[in-house]
Amino acid sequence: MNENKNIVRLTRFYRKIHKWIGMFLFIFFFFISVTGLLLGWKKHSGGLILPKTEKGISTNMKDWLSYDSLHTIAINALHDSFPENLSPVLDRIDARPDKGIVKFVFKNHYTEIQLDCTTGKVLAVNIRTSDIIEQIHDGSILDVAFNTSDGQIKLGYTTLTGISLLLLTVTGFFLWYNPILIRNKKEKNQA
Repeated sequence: MNENKNIVRLTRFYRKIHKWIGMFLFIFFFFISVTGLLLGWKKHSGGLILPKTEKGISTNMKDWLSYDSLHTIAINALHDSFPENLSPVLDRIDARPDKGIVKFVFKNHYTEIQLDCTTGKVLAVNIRTSDIIEQIHDGSILDVAFNTSDGQIKLGYTTLTGISLLLLTVTGFFLWYNPILIRNKKEKNQA
């Protein structure tokens, strides 16, 4: 019987931990779950979340223009498409040899420009909604907003939410398991 009291006491302790973590981090878990769902479906969203990747004329890299030439074309396309002079600082260049295109993704905004690698023709100018959703999901959008140097907010956010989810999992298991354990012990003692 004493053993059951200890299990009950532990279960109450787990319930308090579970409740307080859930209450304090509810909004974070809400955003993580919604953005996680959106990211999971991004390739199946019909271009709403992840822009469609176009196709170029040739997949033969010998026919392609140099990256320097393509970069110049992308910068010109950026300035032509957005008269408010968005920053031309690149985040990454995403080459798709199997499609004969290259995507220039810019750092200080969520714009991508897709070019045909052979002709340099602008195939698409898109806003990368998926990048915004990803930054909300992992907390790095706050690093962008506050211009932190090394992703400190993202690190703190992912550490807090990761440890909290781990604690919720462990306490949730015992909130489920301990009543079963108590019931089994009572039945055994009655027998």
